[in-house]
Amino acid sequence: MDQKALEENAEDAAQFLKMLASGPRLMLMCHMWDTECSVGDLAEKTGMRMPTVSQQLSLLRSQGLVETRREGTTIHYRLVSAAAAQIMAVLYQNFCADDAAGADMPVAVAGRHK
Repeated sequence: MDQKALEENAEDAAQFLKMLASGPRLMLMCHMWDTECSVGDLAEKTGMRMPTVSQQLSLLRSQGLVETRREGTTIHYRLVSAAAAQIMAVLYQNFCADDAAGADMPVAVAGRHK
């Protein structure tokens, strides 16, 4: 890969990671990782207020990470970015799964002191 392309790709990756670098957005994407959810569903699951959920979903949608499907008055959101889904799979495995207490992560990353 030439230097110019590498610089462009690095900038794209940085912007992508900035979009993911938000606790609320990560929580929403975690809930949408393998299913679609309405704003109400996501608000209930995360404990966030519906306007906050809507605002974060709007940001994710503007970046092409989620898509919507309307059913009557309800809008359902689902994760559509393959890159985001792959990253969410790794994050889920390391931070969300029941047995994800950091066993497979380096000590410094897991936040454990032995």
